Amino acid sequence: MMRTDPFRELDRLAQQLMAPGTWSKPSAMAMDAYREGDEYVVAFDLPGVSADAIDIDVERNMLTVKAERRPVAKADDVQMELSERPLGVFSRQIVLADTLDTEHIQADYDAGVLTLRIPIAERAKPRKISIGGGSGRKEISG
Repeated sequence: MMRTDPFRELDRLAQQLMAPGTWSKPSAMAMDAYREGDEYVVAFDLPGVSADAIDIDVERNMLTVKAERRPVAKADDVQMELSERPLGVFSRQIVLADTLDTEHIQADYDAGVLTLRIPIAERAKPRKISIGGGSGRKEISG
């Protein structure tokens, strides 16, 4: 059974009608985040954005992704009839846990999806603790 959200379509339409994002006030971008083995994966939808228009930055534990969808260059004799695809700047900030290794983030961009793979830090992985043995049994007298 699929649950529906009657306001989802309204939110989508409101985002489309708002002015395009600017560098000072970017629009939000859709994303998914999940754990896969020993890494966290974050995927951002950025259709129509070229790879050189994407900026990824990590400062301490704050991950910032900004992207800009620019208008397609048109000839002088082209008259736009309909324009529904949003243009402008899109941004998303995520606070990363201290247990993630931000020094080794991998980024891939394919088919309009930016995928970041963030490994879990070695210090955060489960490990066995060995128990040291004493020199023998001790008796408590009292």
